[in-house]
Amino acid sequence: MATLLFRLDNVPEEEADEVRRLLEQHGFNTFESRAGFWGLGVAAIWLRDKGDYEAAREALDSYQQGLAERVREERDTLAERGEAPTLWRRLHQHPVRMLLIVLALAGVLTLTLLPFLGLIS
Repeated sequence: MATLLFRLDNVPEEEADEVRRLLEQHGFNTFESRAGFWGLGVAAIWLRDKGDYEAAREALDSYQQGLAERVREERDTLAERGEAPTLWRRLHQHPVRMLLIVLALAGVLTLTLLPFLGLIS
């Protein structure tokens, strides 16, 4: 029976490709499922042989630990150079987007608080 190994929801395609290559290099027999048009399915990588689960999980955990370290180093390098993404940098890079987000938040807060202020009965 197939066993779920790795969910692909919100996973960048580059990372998904690396995981596919890793599993292929280790010789694991896998297949993928997609979420489908309505998103009701499970987008994931599955193991065909349940007996391979522990070894596959160990290889995947090792990969993810290495990925976390690599991303952390990249973030630290950007921070040392003063190029790390911050709220103010995003504001300066995308002022219209940030303005729209602030307006949307103000709209939601207004609609949420109007009944308590007695303006809507």
